[in-house]
Amino acid sequence: MRNAFLSVIFICLGYVAIAQQTATITFDSLTIDYGTITKGDDGVRQFKFTNTGTVDLEITQVRSSCGCTVPKKPSGPIAPGASDVIEVKYDTNRVGPIRKTITVASNASNGMVALKIKGQVQEPTE
Repeated sequence: MRNAFLSVIFICLGYVAIAQQTATITFDSLTIDYGTITKGDDGVRQFKFTNTGTVDLEITQVRSSCGCTVPKKPSGPIAPGASDVIEVKYDTNRVGPIRKTITVASNASNGMVALKIKGQVQEPTE
């Protein structure tokens, strides 16, 4: 009976050790503020992140809340401790406020992450 009890404990400890081996995505910032920019300015920005987990991070999908914002995900896995970027290109030919969300899906333990871009695009002054 004692051996069976010890076996159960070792099995449970093994599951706990395996469960702790996960990818975790940690962003430097969850929001990029474009500030006030002029129509036609460069709309490319980058969200920098690090895999603070213990296994490779796989970003499976990056989606935008509209077609005026085009996100680009890394092409391969990100090793533990390594950093990379998610590039976002906003169409700055649209005058007005910028309020968009980019959703990042991955194998990270912290699940889906919502990134935000904000700012204002104005007509050029003469």
